[in-house]
Amino acid sequence: MQELRSNECSLYRSDMKKSEDVNPEKNPSKKGKATPKRKDAVAATKVNSITSPVTKADRSKNREALKASRAEARAAYMRGDQNALPARDRGPVKKFVRDYIDSRRSLGEYFLPLMVFVLVLTLVPSAEIRFLAIIFMYGAMLYSVVYGFFVTNKIKKLVAERFPEESTKGLGMYGWLRSTQMRRLRAPAPQKKLGEQV
Repeated sequence: MQELRSNECSLYRSDMKKSEDVNPEKNPSKKGKATPKRKDAVAATKVNSITSPVTKADRSKNREALKASRAEARAAYMRGDQNALPARDRGPVKKFVRDYIDSRRSLGEYFLPLMVFVLVLTLVPSAEIRFLAIIFMYGAMLYSVVYGFFVTNKIKKLVAERFPEESTKGLGMYGWLRSTQMRRLRAPAPQKKLGEQV
């Protein structure tokens, strides 16, 4: 009789163990569902602690804001706003040099179109025309160098008179290089009309 009761107790304990193994709530070490894939698990746990998730609409809005900001900065630069100018164009002395160059017409600003015209002439089969085109090209280059020499000295002299405490180093070259650019392509844009007093 005692042996029968011990057998019943052992069977009862084995049934309890099986039920614990099957029920995941009573035995948390066992899983009741399939193991997720690695990329799904990483995506579920990945959290950006700095910014909130960015949607497609947010990215589009940010692009539009950045585009408008760049356009505004470009417009401020072209009109000569001191806060928008880089260091090489900033200051009253550089502004004076730009105004001095922009108020005068020079052959140097037509140098690039002239070079294109000369290149077209060199394609003409006539040897005489090609020779004249080359002579014309070297003549324009010589004029540009001579003009640069005189305008550099003129700029340094004027700056020394109006801004005696400022250095004239590099200002002549700054003005000469601006004079070789086409007027409509100059940046910042010209603030003085041709013939206007500086």
